[in-house]
Amino acid sequence: MQIKELAQQTNLSAKTIRYYEEIGLLPLPKRQPNGYRDYEESAVDRVKFVIEARSLGLSLDDIGELLALRDRREAPCRVLLQMLDEKAAEIRQRIADLQRLEVELRELHALGLTFPTDDVEGKNCVCHLVTERAES
Repeated sequence: MQIKELAQQTNLSAKTIRYYEEIGLLPLPKRQPNGYRDYEESAVDRVKFVIEARSLGLSLDDIGELLALRDRREAPCRVLLQMLDEKAAEIRQRIADLQRLEVELRELHALGLTFPTDDVEGKNCVCHLVTERAES
């Protein structure tokens, strides 16, 4: 199949597909006599794997590692499980950080409501609290 068809079946742009080739996520396809790329049907499943792995937050490097294992006929399952566990822990930490930030923002907002809102200089209003936060 040509790149246009692969793009349609995977909802990716031809540019993205060429990029995936360039970085090794997709093997270089055979070329037709006119120079057009000629992808095998298996390229659809491979691209869909890349898309779904990206949606889980895996990096292109991680995905490349998984695909390389598959290409060597090695099961990537344990490696993927480890990646998923690490990604989940990373997400948990980000959620905790965001929750702390939300509390801080709400406290700053509440405190800011006690200050005037017409201080052009930003010396006696909520703006100075932001500056003080940066200095501490």
